[in-house]
Amino acid sequence: MKPTDLRLLTDEELLKRIDENRDSLSAMKFHKATSQVENTSQFTLLRKDIARMKTILRERELTKAKVQ
Repeated sequence: MKPTDLRLLTDEELLKRIDENRDSLSAMKFHKATSQVENTSQFTLLRKDIARMKTILRERELTKAKVQ
């Protein structure tokens, strides 16, 4: 997803998506071990999506800290 789309989501929705992406990443790792993965670029995409979501959450935390 694009960062602009992710910024529209709430913190809870972002956390939920992070958990979902982590679950699918671990499932893909299992499938990779058994040689059943066709598109290995999905690993990179999932890791980058997780990083984007974590970055947005951290930006929000820092913004809240500055306001207080």
